[in-house]
Amino acid sequence: MTDLLTAAEKKDEPWSVSALAFAVRKAVEGSFGAVRVRGELGRVTKHSSGHIYFDLKDADAVIHAAWFKGAQRAAAVAAIEQGLEVIVSGKLSTYPARSEYQLIVTSVEPAGVGALLKLIEDRRKKLLAEGLFDEQRKKELPFLPRKIGIITSPTGAVIQDILHRLRDRFTPHVLLWPVVVQGEAAAGQVMTALAGFNAMPDPPEVIIVARGGGSVEDLMPFNDEALVRAVAASRIPVISAVGHETDTTLIDYAADRRAPTPTAAAEIAVPVKSDLVATLADLSARLQTAPLRLLAQQRRLLPSLRPPQALVHNLMQRLDDRSARLAQGLQGWVQVQQVKLARLRVPDLRERLLRSSHQLEQLGARLSPQTALRSLERQRQIWQRLSEKLDVLSYKATLSRGFAVVLDEGKLVTSAAQVPEKMQLRFADGDVAVRKDS
Repeated sequence: MTDLLTAAEKKDEPWSVSALAFAVRKAVEGSFGAVRVRGELGRVTKHSSGHIYFDLKDADAVIHAAWFKGAQRAAAVAAIEQGLEVIVSGKLSTYPARSEYQLIVTSVEPAGVGALLKLIEDRRKKLLAEGLFDEQRKKELPFLPRKIGIITSPTGAVIQDILHRLRDRFTPHVLLWPVVVQGEAAAGQVMTALAGFNAMPDPPEVIIVARGGGSVEDLMPFNDEALVRAVAASRIPVISAVGHETDTTLIDYAADRRAPTPTAAAEIAVPVKSDLVATLADLSARLQTAPLRLLAQQRRLLPSLRPPQALVHNLMQRLDDRSARLAQGLQGWVQVQQVKLARLRVPDLRERLLRSSHQLEQLGARLSPQTALRSLERQRQIWQRLSEKLDVLSYKATLSRGFAVVLDEGKLVTSAAQVPEKMQLRFADGDVAVRKDS
């Protein structure tokens, strides 16, 4: 760049803005080859064109970075989140339209296990808040599946361990969907396998997603957000069997069951044949002996039962007893009623009838129209006296004698200190708005 400026000065000719800008760009690109930069992701902008622009920063400086669509990888793009510490590879260049230098990115990777664990935990909290890990949405596994789908590497020890364990059980029909279980392509291939099994006209009844143990970096495809959502959305129950017992990935939370190892996944999916045969034999033996036990029990109870003739005799005796008591009771009731009837005399009945007629006439007289009018007149007079008392006590009667009431927005003013700037004076025949004379 110094040589270019010196040549221009010798010619004593001015630079054009574009010429100088592109000369600076050429000098910067020529001075730096490929670089790897470690820093924290600041502002991240994902443009509709597919390009990603972000800031890479530390405590003292910020570098703008541009990651163009053609250089991106899906798994790496999913890890681009503000606040994540990353290592960015690329080359240094400038953006003449803004007079700024920038890093043209070729790859982005989390900076160590700590950054990966933070990314996984943030993603776990996000999906948990969405309800993707709720127990209520998990599906029941079939008791004895006829067909099992397995998604794993066809060359590893995992598939052999699963098949070996299945031979000890009711061996179902096994469908293997081969995938890679590590690297950039792993998550996408597992998602394709899940979609393929779910789309089959005669699909498997349960799916096992399996791989052996590994480091946090090795297991990262099974923490992919899109894969976790695909596992949760599967119509077929999914058993997650990724890593060893101490390893945990995000698809473990979304799967319908989590197996600590691939071998354990086979044990969860299919029961042991010998155990089922033994259980069936035990139930069959109990079924055969149950009627004999019941019959023996009933035979033991027979001696303690009373003969049927004794039961019938008791019932006949109780019936006779009730019949006799009913006849006696009816005869007594008739006698009582006859006594009551004999005590009744015709003169007494006539006297009671005359008294009732006289009382009825008196009640009719009290309910005559004249009586009702007199009662109504008395009530009117009482109401009139109360109204006159109310008028005497009302302030309106006072107003008619030349007095007035001061009001502030409808509220009574009772002292000079409360007099507002604007008020109303209420007279007997209406209100007048007035202003205070200060």
